[in-house]
Amino acid sequence: MGFNVAAYGCTTCIGNAGDLRAEFNQTIVKHDLICAAVLSGNRNFEARIHPNLRANYLASPPLVIAFALAGRVDINLEQQALACDADGKPVFLRDIWPSPDEIEALLPQAYDPGSFQRLYGNLTQDLDLWNQVSAPQGQVYHWPVSSYIACPPFFDDFGKTPPPVKDIHEARALLFLGDSVTTDHISPAGAISPDSPAGAYLQELGVERQDFNSYGSRRGNHEVMLRGTFANVRLKNLMLPARADGSSIEGGYTLLDGAPSTVYQAAMHYQQQGIPSVIFAGEEYGTGSSRDWAAKGTRLLGVRAVIAKSFERIHRNNLVGMGVLPLQFREGMDWPSLKLDGTERFDISGLEGEIHPRQEVQLVMTHADGARRQITVQCRIDTPIEVEYYRHGGILPYVLRQILAL
Repeated sequence: MGFNVAAYGCTTCIGNAGDLRAEFNQTIVKHDLICAAVLSGNRNFEARIHPNLRANYLASPPLVIAFALAGRVDINLEQQALACDADGKPVFLRDIWPSPDEIEALLPQAYDPGSFQRLYGNLTQDLDLWNQVSAPQGQVYHWPVSSYIACPPFFDDFGKTPPPVKDIHEARALLFLGDSVTTDHISPAGAISPDSPAGAYLQELGVERQDFNSYGSRRGNHEVMLRGTFANVRLKNLMLPARADGSSIEGGYTLLDGAPSTVYQAAMHYQQQGIPSVIFAGEEYGTGSSRDWAAKGTRLLGVRAVIAKSFERIHRNNLVGMGVLPLQFREGMDWPSLKLDGTERFDISGLEGEIHPRQEVQLVMTHADGARRQITVQCRIDTPIEVEYYRHGGILPYVLRQILAL
């Protein structure tokens, strides 16, 4: 039938398995179609398989093949035929589903220890391309001039002692997000669009479109990755006005002084002006895969705090580990009920001095007309060691200072 193994693991993730045919993409975009994919992975968030596929369903590998044969997802596989054979006779899933005996007969081919020993016993044997790569010696890494890897700024202005923790003043909202914003929405992943900030950056370096590769392959270059943070095509920043039909604008956009802007452009403007930024979100912020760049990119964009109704456990921890403050609304409160619109200024007080796990802090909102409102939110720095991470500006400077103190 033409099925084959394209690759394993992350190749099927966020569109790395390949693009759709051009006419499919054009039709989906032109008619705003909700199209589906079926995958045998472990996450089914919108746009995970391809930016233009909003509905993704999890199934076993044999069922993925079955749905592909049917060419549709709105089918009852127990009662409806997958297709017809050469004689026009309907073929059902039960007709092609392998029996336990057939599977048992094939398993020894997959469990052949000799294959693993031969292929993994000496990974570099006969791999001339790898063996010819020059590997400099020494204790200190010399950063090359490369669009794939660059020295990250996590240790810029590093000192042997951490600076005192200060309250946050005059912050601006970068994003207003809803419930279940995933790390797929936050973290850069998949293909790099030539029209995106990351694509523009690569073109400025002279990289041709066909050589863009993916965010995953360029995860060692922070300049690419921070430009791709919050750039997911399905991200809905509710700060933006709705379309004429009432639907939300999607993509990595926000408002800067009332005008449309990319999230990256707005974040860089705030950093250049010395203005901290914050993000507001709903329930289960950061759900999904525990992508490290979801927290790294947030930090590099200059975001000082994320205020949400609740957090996914690992992403909350990752935010603290990058020096970003997670704050949680009290029960029954959220950002829409506060009637925020993005023109406000935000102050977060109660951080100076000694921080305690899950302490309460004050969030002061100053509206454009000068009206002020203060609410109490809970600091989601949950443990004493997380207090230390945050006090040091993140886990990386914390660990380095521990090493220097030995």
